[in-house]
Amino acid sequence: MARSAPAATADRAAQVTVLGVRHHGPGSARAVAAALAALAPDAVLIEGPPEADPILALAAEQDMVPPVALLAHVVDEPAQAAFWPFASFSPEWVAIRHAVEWGTPVRFIDLPAAYGFALAAAREQQPGGAPPGSAPPGLAAEPEDGPGDGAGAGPAALDPIAALARAAGHDDAERWWEDVVEHRLPREHDRDGDALAPFRALSEAMAVLRERGPAESDPGSGGPTGLPDEALREAYMRREIRAARRAGHRRIAVVCGAWHVPALERMPTAAHDTALLRTLPRRPRTEITWVPWTHRRLAQHTGYGAGIASPGWYHHLFTAPDRPLARWMTRVAGLLREADHPVSSAHVIEAVRLAETLAAMRGRPLPGLTETLDAVRAVLTDGSEVPLTLVHDRLVVGDALGTVPESAPAVPLQRDLTRQQRTLRLPPTAAERDLDLDLRQESGAARSRLLHRLRLLGIPWGTPARSVGGSTGTFRESWRLRWDPELAVRVVEAALWGTTVSAAATARARDGATHAATLAEVTALAEDCLLADLPDALPTVMRVLADRAALDTDVAHLAEALPALVRALRYGDVRGTDAGALRGVAEGLAVRVCVGLPPACTGLAGEAATAMLAHLDAVHHAIGLLDDGSEPGGVRERWAAALYSLADREPVGGSATGVPGLLRGRAVRLLLDDGRLDTDEAARRMGLALSTASGPADAAGWAEGFLAGGGMLLVHDDRLLGLLDGWLAGVPAEAFTEVLPLLRRTFSGFEAGVRRTVGERVRAGAPGTADGRTPARPSATAPGFAADPDLPRADAALATVALLLGLAQPPTTPVPERTATP
Repeated sequence: MARSAPAATADRAAQVTVLGVRHHGPGSARAVAAALAALAPDAVLIEGPPEADPILALAAEQDMVPPVALLAHVVDEPAQAAFWPFASFSPEWVAIRHAVEWGTPVRFIDLPAAYGFALAAAREQQPGGAPPGSAPPGLAAEPEDGPGDGAGAGPAALDPIAALARAAGHDDAERWWEDVVEHRLPREHDRDGDALAPFRALSEAMAVLRERGPAESDPGSGGPTGLPDEALREAYMRREIRAARRAGHRRIAVVCGAWHVPALERMPTAAHDTALLRTLPRRPRTEITWVPWTHRRLAQHTGYGAGIASPGWYHHLFTAPDRPLARWMTRVAGLLREADHPVSSAHVIEAVRLAETLAAMRGRPLPGLTETLDAVRAVLTDGSEVPLTLVHDRLVVGDALGTVPESAPAVPLQRDLTRQQRTLRLPPTAAERDLDLDLRQESGAARSRLLHRLRLLGIPWGTPARSVGGSTGTFRESWRLRWDPELAVRVVEAALWGTTVSAAATARARDGATHAATLAEVTALAEDCLLADLPDALPTVMRVLADRAALDTDVAHLAEALPALVRALRYGDVRGTDAGALRGVAEGLAVRVCVGLPPACTGLAGEAATAMLAHLDAVHHAIGLLDDGSEPGGVRERWAAALYSLADREPVGGSATGVPGLLRGRAVRLLLDDGRLDTDEAARRMGLALSTASGPADAAGWAEGFLAGGGMLLVHDDRLLGLLDGWLAGVPAEAFTEVLPLLRRTFSGFEAGVRRTVGERVRAGAPGTADGRTPARPSATAPGFAADPDLPRADAALATVALLLGLAQPPTTPVPERTATP
């Protein structure tokens, strides 16, 4: 097919060379490096947001280490943000580095990010438009850079790579592309002395694909202007190319997605593009900066991921100076040795040979990731997928986290956060790690304050975790840390609250208290203020808390709010913060819960009773921390009285006016654990609750409430076990199916050892008395058990057992003559 000369314009002296690439590909990156070295351009134009032109020079800084990304956001709405990620193997990054190292003018020429935001916002307002929060056209990496994007940005209806692979007779598009481009050795592109040959071939292929028709070649259904977004982007890029010519540049190199190459080589008139760009909406004010990125984020296919399944592998292919396969296998061997998996040098040699043999058998120019992992599985991991998963996670994907220089633009909040991270020796890392803090030390307390303040700001860098070693002391705190690139957007959003982490968290807490929907939210916020050490926010939160607590009459709300207040008091004492005002509010809430709890539990059933059970346990634990019981008539005494009242409110005559058995049983158990009831009284109450006067469902609920949280009582107290066993044996058959789910839920909460011990004691015939004198159930007459094994019934299962064991004939058991066991 005839192809017009590239960049044919009225200015014949200016030479424009368009280099079409696939984003984030090591082969494309090497080809771009070779082409730029051969062209020696006096201007480099790159597909990207023009707002970043002033900060492109930062790519030459020593502290700028990819993977990194450009972050653009709307000034008035920071949540409207977009990323442009770059890895060391990204062709655009190679072009940027070439330009800044040689002092060549370099610019981004894609549609400005501000227009992209405006187009996305307008599209959301259209019927059937994009959902709110979707990425602007051409901004998010995923639509263009995913595995099915073709060589650059292709339409949704056409996958350029798949089309080219089919034309070449291959059914695997990704494998074909890797063989043709990504896995070629560095000098294969210019073997014949022509570094531009691959770009000419790719340009011709894209031109053929675009001629299939506008229905396939125009991505999307059109933006709010009525025009496809790609048409607007290409019109803007052509305008920037013309501007570079007018500026006097004579050797212009353009690096863009290969899909755009035909549109930039066959340029229409300037008037045509100007008419298209007049339809653009008004753009908002935006800001842009560099932020660190990660290989793991590049590997994700959703959100701001680039859809690169193996960024660690691609990075290795691009950076390995020679023998990439041998170097890769050496890295795999080192990783497996660190994980105590035995790997020798002979294993590495054999794995390399096997990968090369597989590539030759499959007709590939270089062993790809598939052949490499097949060889690792067969030779280094003995066919096990477990160590192979480690290799994939650590090497194929990787936890590489880029860095940006301090001179990069940043909001004041980000600068303050970076300063504190450096001072506290708490650098952000892409890999997840555990952090155990001792709050008695100033460094541990300072780290804890920072992490709690960030959580209050909606920046979840750290997540509270179970303490290392299982310690429950209040002086110890454990966190699980992982820095995700998207947290950079959260930092920008939080910058609206203040210029420092402390000031921003204080303002956010005050606003949160004012707009909290429930009392529990306010109490949780009070706890956060103490944990984050925000004394300036606490008075506002306490004022709102006192007002809400005085007006709220729902016992469930009060019970939900109390534990957070008590925890705040507990942690406040350890951290040395003043929580005196909080104690008064907490004690007032506790008294109101004690007074209102019995009436609030009356008539509950189903999910309402289960929810109240959780509140009951939480309040009991909270009051135990709030009041040590040293003062007579204190909160603890009031709580005990409330539990007694709860335990005594039995339904009368099957009515629903009493407290359900679930809550009555729980109240008895809490009183028993506190030492306010002895085991004799607990056994008496259990006997009454499990008597025939109580309905089976209510009795099962009582047993569930009493035994919730642990069954060691049944192991150590024969009477309780006997009472429960006797009641269960006497449940009528028609009611058994009703109570069985409740009992299964109760016993499933026991530890495995407790369940086994209880079962063994029941099987042996648990001793126990209903009235303290007579046996509840003699073991010899226990239903379901006989004095001797029933051998004829056992023989019925022998055929199945023999089949499972692979025996030819089932063994026979001589059956002695005896009377049938009742």
